[in-house]
Amino acid sequence: MGNIERGAPANARPDAQNYADADRSPSASGSSYAAQVAAGWRELSQAQKGASKSAPAYSRYVNRKIGRLFAALAVPLGVSPNQITMLSALFTTAGILLIALVPVGLGAGIAAAVLLAVGYALDSSDGQVARLQRSGSLAGEWLDHCVDAVKTSALPLAVAVGLYRAQIEPQWYLLVPLAACVIGASTFFLMILTEQLRLRLGVKGVSAENGAKPSILRALLVLPMDYGVMCWVFVLWGIPQLFLPVYALITLGAAGFLVLAMRKWFKEITALVREPKDAS
Repeated sequence: MGNIERGAPANARPDAQNYADADRSPSASGSSYAAQVAAGWRELSQAQKGASKSAPAYSRYVNRKIGRLFAALAVPLGVSPNQITMLSALFTTAGILLIALVPVGLGAGIAAAVLLAVGYALDSSDGQVARLQRSGSLAGEWLDHCVDAVKTSALPLAVAVGLYRAQIEPQWYLLVPLAACVIGASTFFLMILTEQLRLRLGVKGVSAENGAKPSILRALLVLPMDYGVMCWVFVLWGIPQLFLPVYALITLGAAGFLVLAMRKWFKEITALVREPKDAS
């Protein structure tokens, strides 16, 4: 989500090639490691993939930079993109299990928020590691999307389980995370499907590198769709009277986004399908 595409080859440049050929072994000296980290950070800063026009603010301005730092730190140690993906899955799973199985409380909520946020930053890092290592693959991209798909449904289901175990009243509050699960899974699937249909019809995704100028206002307006914001909402987990309304508002915003996005995507795909006929 918001990652550099794992399967997309990076454009080689002289400075990037020098970095790729550098010694990345863990036994390298401290100064050499620091130099490689700095070189990796510079390369990723210069070659960063354009953000989607609708990318939310936290994902674009915060999470991507943290992921860039993790990537620069990991590559000199020889860590592979798939290992980063699995590390992301471990952090995310730990956070989800805390929400579902540990009694509701401030400590559990803060710990879960940190675990989820680190997992999300690592989710942004795996593709950047692939860029630095020139090791992007379709298999890696597939693995990355698998982890994203599972956590999209698992997190709201964990919220439902945690609230049920806490015997939250009134019990209809449990409908909110269940609705969030349906909304999140539907949005994830439809975003992937729409992108694949665009590619099939010969249209590239809309991003900054394709000429679309990112909008700061738009990035702020779609914050309810920002998984990073959702991660940090769990600092309120121990205060249900605050967590529940905030979580409900985010879910409502996500539902509104999905309705508007479905209308836009349907019109877009319909227009793209008609274009060849109109041209003839």
